[in-house]
Amino acid sequence: MKDGALRSLEQLARLYGVITEYRDFTGRLRRASPHALLAVLAALGAPVAGPADIPDALRRRRQELWLRSCEPVVVCRAGKDPGLELRLADNRWKGGILCHLEPEKGEPRQWTCDPAGLPVMGAEKVAGVEYTARRLPLPAGLPPGYYRLILHLPDGICESTLISAPARAYNLPAGTGRIWGTFLPLYALRSDRSWAAGDITDLEMLLHWIRGRGGSLAGTPPMLAAYMDDPFDPSPYAPVSRMFWNEFYLDVTRVPELVRCPQARDLIASPDFKAQVAALRRAPLVDYRRGMKLKRRVLEMLARCCFAAESARLAALHRWTAENPAARDYARFRAVAEQRRSTWIEWPEPLRSGNLRPGDFDPEAERYHLYVQWLAREQFGALADRAREHGTGLYLDFPLGVHAGGYDVWRERDVFATTAACGAPPDALNARGQNWGFPPLHPGRLRERGYRYFIACLRHHMRHAGFLRLDHIMGMHRLYWIPAGLPADGGVYVRYPAEEFYAVLSLESRHHRTVLVGEDLGTVEGSVRETLTQNGIHRMYVLPFEFKPVPGRGLNRVPAGSLACLNTHDMPPFTAFWRQSKPATRAALAGFLYRRGLLSAAGRNVRAVLQGCLKYLAASRARILLVNLEDLWLETAPQNVPGTGVEKPNWRRKAHRNFENFSRAPGVLKILAQVDRLRKRGLSR
Repeated sequence: MKDGALRSLEQLARLYGVITEYRDFTGRLRRASPHALLAVLAALGAPVAGPADIPDALRRRRQELWLRSCEPVVVCRAGKDPGLELRLADNRWKGGILCHLEPEKGEPRQWTCDPAGLPVMGAEKVAGVEYTARRLPLPAGLPPGYYRLILHLPDGICESTLISAPARAYNLPAGTGRIWGTFLPLYALRSDRSWAAGDITDLEMLLHWIRGRGGSLAGTPPMLAAYMDDPFDPSPYAPVSRMFWNEFYLDVTRVPELVRCPQARDLIASPDFKAQVAALRRAPLVDYRRGMKLKRRVLEMLARCCFAAESARLAALHRWTAENPAARDYARFRAVAEQRRSTWIEWPEPLRSGNLRPGDFDPEAERYHLYVQWLAREQFGALADRAREHGTGLYLDFPLGVHAGGYDVWRERDVFATTAACGAPPDALNARGQNWGFPPLHPGRLRERGYRYFIACLRHHMRHAGFLRLDHIMGMHRLYWIPAGLPADGGVYVRYPAEEFYAVLSLESRHHRTVLVGEDLGTVEGSVRETLTQNGIHRMYVLPFEFKPVPGRGLNRVPAGSLACLNTHDMPPFTAFWRQSKPATRAALAGFLYRRGLLSAAGRNVRAVLQGCLKYLAASRARILLVNLEDLWLETAPQNVPGTGVEKPNWRRKAHRNFENFSRAPGVLKILAQVDRLRKRGLSR
């Protein structure tokens, strides 16, 4: 491609928010190839099939941006002077502007303004027409919430979603102090009462135990809806939806319908059923297919009992369904997927386009999925309420994406770029880059719809989470797109409207009183961490990433507004990290801890170093400390190995110790007692 055409292509890319160059993990500047730029522009909806289309596409994009009288989203943050940029052709700046502002609840307000008196922000000539941008002031001190802003211009109307948000996200009250909690995937949490894996009651037992040790939270990977049969993909980071729960984690024995369903009670009490439960409980790996099949047999019976006759329970289910119409839509989607044993990508029209009619699915399957989502809301909701009442909270995980063949992409297709996938560029661990397989959100269409889908996903989590980890927080700023047909190392970064994402996060977290944690690991620009701090969102301090094994250095200082931990679910446990490290690295870390008085000269084995590291983190300024329970018994196997598939038992390995064992283990209790003492005393470092 000639230099002039390449410059035009890069200019077009920037107008669509595409980043044409970036620095990789080595600091080397990498420029996107023309082929990759054309492909990602097509994924964004630009009218370009090849180089010949670039000049016309560039002209049309410039005109499109100036013809858009106002942006589809306007942010008003507390403490800032609110206003929006209004763009009109010069011959349209005549007459008054009537401004109409409608809140979600309450009375609307109206006012008028004289456009001639508005300050000029810029001007440009596009397709022979002179345009001017002026700043339109907006009312200050608006109550937090979402508003519909309608501007009646002399020759037309333009609309925006106005987000009035607090300056910062919700945070713990000042007197709360430095808190701690534990992390263990719910599927890995096994007890003497578990079936195929841990369930909501096991999670409640864990929360109660943590509270008794002085802790404040229990963390687990996402527990969202997943494909558990055919199709099958149990990964918690490829959910069918970010708006519905995985019924795999329901505690069937606590479902009220069990009392009046003798068939279900007889099934559970049968020798064959008990033998299957015992076999699943003993297995070292979670068998999602068999476990879900067993649990579903009981849940289907309970659903039939619930729907069989009028009752207070059935009336409550009908009320919930009426208040949550998306739940019925989701239930029908799952029923069709089960009937066809495939994802929607393989469905015929009109099913593929979202048009479902009676006869397209088994109505009993629809009722089943509706019923189990209602139960999940009941059980998760009750657990979250009890946790908040007792001063503890669920630390949930908000995944970056969803399954390409799942409900969210099927129903909300307009806000996804379905001809691209999210991923990561080459780095020290993955020389060829990573393709995560799920489609990215389309930033423009997300804005045009006022972030409705994103808000719905957040609310699903925040209703239950005292703490919410935001997976790959860089995705609020820029995201690595891999257009279909290109390798992972041929992707391109696309920019996102970070200010608008943070406004939504601040508003929703305040409303639900949910503390936010941004996962900021890997190659992250310093400005991103500054933005997290400005917005009251905790960053992460993960010990192996913060250690410098060079003379005179050691562990970086732990920031006050952070969540500190030894590792994450995508990393080896501490013992494996220690054994895999070079002797010089081990010596440097042990020396650092020794100089801090956290390790004796004689005790430099892995257990002593582990305890020294936890003491360092517990005594630090970190607001939150998260302890991986498996580290406390020196586990070496990871829960997930990024970049691998079925060859590894990812998201399937149960903890080697069950709840009854580790909850009474003297070594575990001793370490957590030390952590609690250090968290509650004054800062020492």
